[in-house]
Amino acid sequence: MEILGKDSIFTSMKQDDLFATGFLVPFTHPFSKEAKEWVRLYCSDQVNVTKYRAIRNQIFEFLDISGYEDIPLLIKNQKLRAIRHDRAIILLANMFGINGNTREIQNRLHEYARTANDVVSYLRSKILAPFSSHIETTNEIEVISDPLDLLLIIFDERYHKKARFEAKRKLTLMNLAGSIDQRERETDIENKFTGFLHFLNEYVWSSSMKIGELEIVYLISQHEMESFACTDVKVVDEKTMKALPPKPGQKITLIKRRRFSKGNREIPIYVTIRKKPPAAKVLKLLRKNEKNPAVAVDDELGLMAVLNTISDVQHFQQHLTQSALKINSFMTLEDISDTLTGRAYKSQNTGSSDKTQMLKFFARLGGMRVEFILHTNKSYLNYIYRRDVAHDEYEVKRIFDSGVAELLFPPDIYNLNLSEIRTLQLRRFRRQIEEL
Repeated sequence: MEILGKDSIFTSMKQDDLFATGFLVPFTHPFSKEAKEWVRLYCSDQVNVTKYRAIRNQIFEFLDISGYEDIPLLIKNQKLRAIRHDRAIILLANMFGINGNTREIQNRLHEYARTANDVVSYLRSKILAPFSSHIETTNEIEVISDPLDLLLIIFDERYHKKARFEAKRKLTLMNLAGSIDQRERETDIENKFTGFLHFLNEYVWSSSMKIGELEIVYLISQHEMESFACTDVKVVDEKTMKALPPKPGQKITLIKRRRFSKGNREIPIYVTIRKKPPAAKVLKLLRKNEKNPAVAVDDELGLMAVLNTISDVQHFQQHLTQSALKINSFMTLEDISDTLTGRAYKSQNTGSSDKTQMLKFFARLGGMRVEFILHTNKSYLNYIYRRDVAHDEYEVKRIFDSGVAELLFPPDIYNLNLSEIRTLQLRRFRRQIEEL
């Protein structure tokens, strides 16, 4: 389902649908010309009528009012607003399963607001960096963390259209952040992450190296000019690297490697371990057009590893299975995808390339489900440098092609040509990849 399509579950955010934010606050008389035009545009479809009634009723219940005409009084009357605020805190705490006193609940809501801000900040700092000033959040909206205040701003005619849209957007992102936090507490993800690190240090990595000890090496790679695919790669130390003359199409990539034991061999391995941050999970929910993190976010814990050869990749996979037995746990592999040997990569993810090479699977062990992505040196270099495959390009494509960019930064509010920006950003990242 497309996030901008008819089946989008983020109807309240769409600027071409029922709840589009306009220059005027929607307080028109039910028999006015504007109201009749709105009904003509959107209410011929019974699904739209049902969506509207559901969201309208949620607004009335949350604000404890009987109709839109009660909202202006809440905006102006601080005493009434304070009463609704205290009630709203309790309602939200019960909805997200937050335990604690009022201050502790408010701290959680502050975290949700921070995550909502982080989503925009991430896009401003990387995917849309040259247009950071265009998409900067209105100061008044960025500092507010109270959901009731944000909701009332949507109906406050003193605020500009952009600010009212951003209040609505922040409420939506905070709601997703709350669902993610609830899911993390239910699955005990923090303790599982700690347990996963302990498992790796105690049973997977070689005892010949201290915890955190890393060997620095350089991958000297040669790339063809047309696709920038890696054609050759050598592993060298710093001294050798400095002595090599630079060549056209050459890249130098530093990696820091650990080791694991296989028989009498010590096999080097570069590893990056990931616990997906809340802002990244929110973006994934948006891309998937999903509000339930249990359905859309299946890669909370992850490990990406880079080894010298396909044989070493296979040895590491076997080593993981054997290491799991040391903690009295069987390890099963799920959703295996292996394209290291040349088969086309078939992914349902928007923006992904069929040229991507990796061994990807989920490992279920010790009460955890961990995503593993295993590379050879060559496939890893293609993953970061090859045209149409490089991860930086993939990030751009999935944000734009999924519709997330348009949902968060609608052109009628931010005056941006997102199609042109997508092309410009792909060129920009490609230039950075090949020239640095």
